[in-house]
Amino acid sequence: MTEERAAGKPTDGTESHDPAFPEAFLSFMRQGWRDSELAVSALPASANHAARRAALSAAFPGETLVVPTGNEKVRANDTAYPFRPGSDFAYLTGDLEPDSVLVMRPNGSGHDATLYMRPRSSRQNDEFFRSRHGELWVGRRPTLAEKSTELGLPTADLAELEVTLADLAPRRTRVLRGFDPRVDAAVRPYDGPRADGQPARDRELAIAISELKLVKDEWEIAQLQEAIDATVRGFEDVARVLPADRGVSERLLEGVFALRARHDGNDVGYGSIVGAGEHATTLHWVHNHGTTRPGDLLLMDMGVENRNLYTADVTRVLPVNGRFTALQRQVYDIVHASQQAGIDFIKPGVEFREVHRTCMRVLAEGLADLGLLPVSVDEAMDENSTVYRRWTLHGFGHMLGIDVHDCSNASKEKYREGTLDEGYVLTVEPGLYFQPEDELVPEELRGIGIRIEDDVLVTASGAVNLSAGLPRAADEVETWLAEQREAGPRLPS
Repeated sequence: MTEERAAGKPTDGTESHDPAFPEAFLSFMRQGWRDSELAVSALPASANHAARRAALSAAFPGETLVVPTGNEKVRANDTAYPFRPGSDFAYLTGDLEPDSVLVMRPNGSGHDATLYMRPRSSRQNDEFFRSRHGELWVGRRPTLAEKSTELGLPTADLAELEVTLADLAPRRTRVLRGFDPRVDAAVRPYDGPRADGQPARDRELAIAISELKLVKDEWEIAQLQEAIDATVRGFEDVARVLPADRGVSERLLEGVFALRARHDGNDVGYGSIVGAGEHATTLHWVHNHGTTRPGDLLLMDMGVENRNLYTADVTRVLPVNGRFTALQRQVYDIVHASQQAGIDFIKPGVEFREVHRTCMRVLAEGLADLGLLPVSVDEAMDENSTVYRRWTLHGFGHMLGIDVHDCSNASKEKYREGTLDEGYVLTVEPGLYFQPEDELVPEELRGIGIRIEDDVLVTASGAVNLSAGLPRAADEVETWLAEQREAGPRLPS
């Protein structure tokens, strides 16, 4: 029994409260429609997606691989959130539609890949005007042939998936689980769950895809640069409407950036963090219900996700009135020096954790200069102490790509305990945060939070800052903010 039928919901895409249409109306709706074809061509990156599938095929010879994209999620009652495809599925196919499932079946020399998808709503029944999946409700979907041409990938009707999955042998099948309940239920795990709840064989599939994603190809780097360039424009938009002499809502600034993200890309890559004053000390401040104040700092951690789902992740801190105070500048300069040390250290072959230690040592030295460390810098940096982390809280950065926290299923040996390689893209984002309630810091420091974050590509010769279009040094930030304000507000064009 399907979940929809078990829940008492219609399975044809209609709703229980839909009217019982008279036959005269139904007959009239079925007549007089001109057919149309979409002018489709192969996506520029279809060869890249095929190469990724080939690499995944080589990792699991003789086994069937099932990768779903996921379904729309209910926002309230019968309305859904905007659909965002599963990242691993999109990475392997380029398809952005909900409900689709990639099935890769072994053929002796590799795998035959088939995309199971919901095809264009048929005019042979009433789906096209009665179903919530019908094109009069959601727009024209591609036919199976059109989608196959676009992706360079054989396609099949999603209605055939149930039979296909029922035919798979569990001990020779791996499933990317947690995205589609229908798929999870249809393919019984061959082995028991690990400590993280995932069956071991399926977990190995998730790990393999994440580790493939560590090295970005040229097309992916171009996508990231596009998203980052749009993010730079978004920060400029916000700076142009940020008053120096009065407060405005954090949500106003969030909305201005969101306009750029929707116009130039798909959406924001994650919930925008707009923290005025002491809100900057909350790492994931996404309530954004505060107000800026002249004399305070404004921390903004925001990124545009482009239309192929690659996202930027950039943080800047602005002095609302246009100038850092002496104390604000002192803290800002410590964070900037830490970030620069990390960027300078990055190159192929260096250990990820050593980039972290490089950034953290500069922060610890700065905390010592501020008179805050209760021990020496060396003692604070010792793994049995790390007391400096009271004010740094998080690591130096993370991988970036089709997810804001990309490659998160990669093994620790390849990621956190691994070495950097050419083609990696990662953030460098050290910070210092002095909580308003922290009685171990002077009162004048309480409520100051500063993070500077950039998106960095690892090349053979070292790090390239892809988000260098936004200034980082304190003097440059002040000059840039003044220039944006002088230019004035603009609408995306």
